[in-house]
Amino acid sequence: MVRPEVAASLAGRDCSGTTALVTGATGGVGREVALALGRLGADVSVHGRDRDSGEAVASDLRALGADSQFFSADFRDLAQVRGLAERVAGRVDGLDVLVNNAGAHFDDGELADSGVERTFHVNHLAPFLLTTELLDVIPDDGRVVTVASAVHRRASLDLDAVTSVDDYDGFDAYGRSKLANVLFAREFPRRVDGPTAVACHPGFVPSSGLWRNAPLRVRAVMRALSVVPRRLTFGVVDSPGSAAATPTYLAAGPAPEDGAYYEDCAVAEPSAAGRDDDLAARLWEWSADRVDA
Repeated sequence: MVRPEVAASLAGRDCSGTTALVTGATGGVGREVALALGRLGADVSVHGRDRDSGEAVASDLRALGADSQFFSADFRDLAQVRGLAERVAGRVDGLDVLVNNAGAHFDDGELADSGVERTFHVNHLAPFLLTTELLDVIPDDGRVVTVASAVHRRASLDLDAVTSVDDYDGFDAYGRSKLANVLFAREFPRRVDGPTAVACHPGFVPSSGLWRNAPLRVRAVMRALSVVPRRLTFGVVDSPGSAAATPTYLAAGPAPEDGAYYEDCAVAEPSAAGRDDDLAARLWEWSADRVDA
């Protein structure tokens, strides 16, 4: 398997002195990004829900010479997200890189404690809160990398829809949340001076834990696709390692374009909805109100 930093042409990069936090890093793409940054010399904190898996990744990072610690938090609970931000801020002098990778797909509609349906809550509202709570420790030259998806291209965003689970469709909900990720990165430079924010599509990863809450038939298809060699899918199916290349590039490579959306380690044009500045502004205000409620 090609390592993400090699696929991103960063194998010779020296990230010594860089401090990073990767959310959803107990497995899949997040784990590969964390390990890539560790191999490049960064100190990398790991977030996830499963303590055993998280401690294992942190141990692997320490074996690479990185200063690493595991932080547990369930993104379905905003109080735990705030607690995570507080613990991370108390642990580091500065956070140079925040990779918002944690995400979920829920087939059944259910409202979270915020009054927002779970997929949108976990994939957008929780990283929005985590990022804004950590701004005091992210330096002006810091980076916020949010893992979105090309699925955002089929989505629209009605903010009234995310507070209801009537006529819920899991894939539509996922697409809305990924569109929100793109809009969050786009609006960030207009709201925050200093750090750079970007969003990206990592790839299609059937073996990702993202599908753990999907129906049995979907999980069966994903398991089957995960064992098919990538060359036989004409590059459509990614391994966690190949999918980690773009987030790794944005976290450790040349300074990215602030507010931009990336695919395959290059700037790409998002959907028309993803370029809607009025929608991006409304989403930011709405999100700020929600997390303060």
